[in-house]
Amino acid sequence: MDSHYLQSFVYVVEFGSFAEAARRLDLTPAAVAQRVKMLEQELGAPLVRRSGRTVGATESGERILERARVILHDIRDLKSHLSDADSLAGQLRLGGMATMMAAFIPEVLAELLARHPAIDFYLEPGTSLDLYRKVVNGDLDAALVAHPLFNMPKNCEWHTFRDEPLILLTPASMTVTDPHETLQSEPFVRYDRDVVGGQLADSYLRQHGIVPNQRCELDGLVAIAALVDRGLGVSLVPDWHPRPFTELSLAKWPLPHALQKRRVGLIWNRSSARIRLVQAFLAIAVERDGA
Repeated sequence: MDSHYLQSFVYVVEFGSFAEAARRLDLTPAAVAQRVKMLEQELGAPLVRRSGRTVGATESGERILERARVILHDIRDLKSHLSDADSLAGQLRLGGMATMMAAFIPEVLAELLARHPAIDFYLEPGTSLDLYRKVVNGDLDAALVAHPLFNMPKNCEWHTFRDEPLILLTPASMTVTDPHETLQSEPFVRYDRDVVGGQLADSYLRQHGIVPNQRCELDGLVAIAALVDRGLGVSLVPDWHPRPFTELSLAKWPLPHALQKRRVGLIWNRSSARIRLVQAFLAIAVERDGA
């Protein structure tokens, strides 16, 4: 059985689309469909079904899905075990939330590959909670995310890079004397409550009895900043941008009772066969963070 067929099947089910699976595998949708068809013929059962515009697993597909993931993990582990023990080689499977993807991760990966040319990487963007689950399940070796608002399992480790307090984000032209009054009276661009930072912001508003005049709810901090820059509202977000804004005209205002912070760092699965790659990435990330 060709492991590429298994990977194509798993991606089609996970992403619910032949087109998205093809994009991730750098193939055409027709090639991915052909791989899945060959796997179905080899196993003698239909594995995927179409429902409108999405694709899901059949009953037979559901029965083999988890086993297929385990087999793919084992194959990646075998390749890592065969690498020269005195050198770093293999593929690091890394996830990153949007603010980490913008600058920090590319800088660290570039230095990692400069020092260890035999290393390759797979990079997956996503929300912190989605990436956290993939690290816990072994789909990713590590991820740069916001720490979840609950305790992590014992098979995972964590390194904090920074703590981000909540701030009031406004256009630079706005004068703020009372952040709570501004949050109550101005149009409000809410940070998505499905992500860690948005949950912290929502908790702050509730704790202080603030009911904002919500205009919209977004999961992207860059998009929120752009809307605030254009005078379309104010927002309550983690202070994710450590440097002064140069491309946007924004002001950051501290909150009177901002006790909760978004912790951003690296989570990794200590049982990963590529733990040496994770440790090499972490060492460079710590160097860069302290520079």
